[in-house]
Amino acid sequence: MDRKTVLITGASSGFGYAMAEKFASEGHNLILLARRLHKLKELHDKYKGKAKIFYTQLDVRNLNSIENFKSELPDKFEEIDVLVNNAGLALGIEKAHEASIDDWLAMIDTNVKGLIYFTRLFLPDMVKRNRGHIINMGSIAGTYPYPGGNVYCATKAFVKQFSLALRADLLGTNIRVTNVEPGHSETEFSVVRFHGDATKAENLYKGTKPLSGSDIAEIVYFITSLPEYININRIEIMPVCQAFSPLALHRKE
Repeated sequence: MDRKTVLITGASSGFGYAMAEKFASEGHNLILLARRLHKLKELHDKYKGKAKIFYTQLDVRNLNSIENFKSELPDKFEEIDVLVNNAGLALGIEKAHEASIDDWLAMIDTNVKGLIYFTRLFLPDMVKRNRGHIINMGSIAGTYPYPGGNVYCATKAFVKQFSLALRADLLGTNIRVTNVEPGHSETEFSVVRFHGDATKAENLYKGTKPLSGSDIAEIVYFITSLPEYININRIEIMPVCQAFSPLALHRKE
């Protein structure tokens, strides 16, 4: 496809890092944002001969920082063709009455507020140019709740409904919106969720063949490379080793 300018939030690890590698390897221009600057520099240094890459440290929860970042973008990176709202996290797996309110707020601030900040700031430019593609990274958790998922599941349900509502608002424009909903995936996601407990995270993947960051990157690249009259509203991806749980019943002794 034609060379595009792609903005990826949360590009320092997991899906974001893999997507940055895929788009860079295909020669697209990249704007990479994350809190870990050294990982962005690593991507820049690796692909600088193949793609133009602008990167900076940014916390998606800080609206003022995002506004300042947008106003200071170099001219050649101003027109965003693909916005990938990838930054997100899960924290904790405790039941609602035992969960940390700080964890809840961090998930809402990142998964919900961060996503709407970027969408609201960059969407008007897309509408003005009548082109663009917003990729929101959702999760199967937005459709299938599970014990301990509480606020994380709720944030991903928001992403799903927000994405569909965007499409409704954008009818009559050439702007595409896709919600990408991965299932069981092995990235740094679970280490973060378990507050750095790598052993607990590793146990989650034992005996399974989970999705990888590169798997999702290939799918996202495919979606963005389709002819511009085609919109993938939402795509749900699971590894073969994962399926749907039976409805839970509590039986009295």
